[in-house]
Amino acid sequence: MSERAATDGADEPDPEEWEAVFWDIGGVILALDSVQAAHAEFVADLCDRHDVDTTLEEAVETWRTTVGDYFRERDGTEFRSAREGYHRGIEAIVGEEVPREEWNPRFEAVVRSSIEPIPGAPEAIERLAELDLHVGVISDVDDAEGRRMLERFDVRDHFDSITTSEEVGRTKPDPAIFETALEKAGVAPERSLMIGDRYDHDVKGAADMGMHGVAFGADDGPAVAYRIESPEDVLEIVDEE
Repeated sequence: MSERAATDGADEPDPEEWEAVFWDIGGVILALDSVQAAHAEFVADLCDRHDVDTTLEEAVETWRTTVGDYFRERDGTEFRSAREGYHRGIEAIVGEEVPREEWNPRFEAVVRSSIEPIPGAPEAIERLAELDLHVGVISDVDDAEGRRMLERFDVRDHFDSITTSEEVGRTKPDPAIFETALEKAGVAPERSLMIGDRYDHDVKGAADMGMHGVAFGADDGPAVAYRIESPEDVLEIVDEE
């Protein structure tokens, strides 16, 4: 069920005039635990193929630490490709560089077969696409990777626009990524909803642009216009009278 956050009424949105609904991918459309499982499966296969003398738990920890450090090293909202982070993680586990053309096909196959959507997300996206609304994505993923995920869940064709941090060169909450998405949609920010699972990046970042933040698992805060418990709850917001 959707829940409207308490406000002073000054900026109360008119639900009859919503023009766009934007979605984050990770944690909103894509179940993050399925990504973690896919990466662990890939690391196990990597260790077998290269006879790595370590436990799976140690190898997975090396992967997560290396990839995490790679992203933490970025300058502010500068975009950093996940592909390069994975490449570094593989080198840290194996002990030497592994050519991308060697590991990437296996990595993509494992991820494609293992990732799962958040329950209700594909159905909600399909139903929104039937309405007179712009349905878009605003996500920090690599461009090709994000599109493959949406295709895997059979929702790619339901989106009118996809805006990624790789395309813009900046990650949320940088205004540039929201501005780019709004320009593509041709809609006013105050008539737009942004569904996200992170308060500072998704919800507050969108609210700072004049959009209305829809928290799905995100922390509470003044930028939360609505809170939903399931992706399908967004349909209640756009259908409100």
